[in-house]
Amino acid sequence: MIVAKAADDKRAEDILALDMQGISSFADYFVICHGNSDKQVQAIAREIKEKAIENQIEVKRLEGFDAAKWILIDLGEIVVHVFNRDERSYYNLEKLWGDAPLENVTAAFTS
Repeated sequence: MIVAKAADDKRAEDILALDMQGISSFADYFVICHGNSDKQVQAIAREIKEKAIENQIEVKRLEGFDAAKWILIDLGEIVVHVFNRDERSYYNLEKLWGDAPLENVTAAFTS
């Protein structure tokens, strides 16, 4: 998964992919990760955007970049949530979407 690898390349932490098919009408997958500083959160989001473009994946929307607390990257079938550590704990999307199965993204880290 290109998104997970890009996040891992910038040392994102606790990278998860939720299979939202049949649960959400607006995305097939949510990828969730976090960084430990505003600069790292922005670097993760920037890398994901660049890798998406390199792989001809349309970046439909990118929101929250300047504040760097919760950056949302809409790639159509995949929506990426890049959080600052504290914001991730507060919003806890994993719990909110707890009925969504997890996808194994660790294989992407070694490719």
